[in-house]
Amino acid sequence: SLIHPGMKLTLGAKGSAPAEKSAAPEAAPKKAEPAPKAAPKEEAPKGDTISADESEGSGNSAQTGSSEATGSGWSAPLANANVTTQYRASGASWSSGYHTGSDFQAASGTPVLAIGPGTVVSAGNSGSYGNEVVIKHEDGMYSQYAHQSSLNVSVGQTVTGGQQIGLSGSTGNSTGPHLH
Repeated sequence: SLIHPGMKLTLGAKGSAPAEKSAAPEAAPKKAEPAPKAAPKEEAPKGDTISADESEGSGNSAQTGSSEATGSGWSAPLANANVTTQYRASGASWSSGYHTGSDFQAASGTPVLAIGPGTVVSAGNSGSYGNEVVIKHEDGMYSQYAHQSSLNVSVGQTVTGGQQIGLSGSTGNSTGPHLH
C-alpha cells in the first residue's frame, strides 16, 4: 500500500493535512527494503515526490531548529530547516494516500547530518529515492536520507550523531531540492 519503485503517482492534486509533529524523529523497524529515516517509515516507499507548492512551503512547515540533540538523543538531519511535508500528510500525490516520511526544505548542497550514532547499511542510488543513505542506529531503529546530490559515507561505516553524511539535492523521483 506504499509507493514502490515503478509505481505511477498522481501529481498536482492538492490537499495535504498536517500530521502531528513529534518532538523527536523516530524510525520504524526495517522491512524488506531499507527505508526508514529521521521520521517514522513503514517500508521503502518508492516514487516519493513533493509538489512545487510543498517545496516552497505549503503552510505545513515547521521549524526544526538546529542540529543539536533533542531530549531523546536524536538530532535534526539539517541545520535550521523547515519541514515542508510532514509524515502521514494526506493527499492524492502518494499511492498510499499519505506521505511516508518528512520532507525538509533544503537548497542543493546543504549538508545532511546523521540524526544519531549508527552503522551505514545502504549508501547509493536506490531508484525513486535517488542517492540515499540508510543508517541502522544503536537501538535497532533505522533512518533514511533520500534525494541527496552526493554521499560522504559508505556501507559498513560507523557514524556519529551530527556527522555529515552527504549533501541535499533532487535525485530520483523528486520535484525539487529537499531531504526526505
